[in-house]
Amino acid sequence: QVSPGLRTPRLPVWLCSVSGRHGVLFGTDRRLLSDWKSERIFHLYFYSGQQEQTQTAHLTIDTHSHHWEEAQREGPCSSGKRRPALEMAIRTKWAGATVSWNGTDPFF
Repeated sequence: QVSPGLRTPRLPVWLCSVSGRHGVLFGTDRRLLSDWKSERIFHLYFYSGQQEQTQTAHLTIDTHSHHWEEAQREGPCSSGKRRPALEMAIRTKWAGATVSWNGTDPFF
């Protein structure tokens, strides 16, 4: 029998398989499960257990940013539109969102 906590999680949790590697993407704000207004700017955390990941990645998601704002933050030598696979997976739920890695080099 499945526990009610597994059927209806109290916090947002997603199991991810990106590029053949598995990880957990989760948030600590339970409002993300029920209040669409909390999806403006919010934080998610990602942990994969891979050797190259020494700590849980703290990501800031902004669903109301504009593509020209993101372009201004990129340096003149940036790689253009190429994004880490985890960001693209996040954008399957929040299309057009910008993802800030908060100083951590994208590793996934």
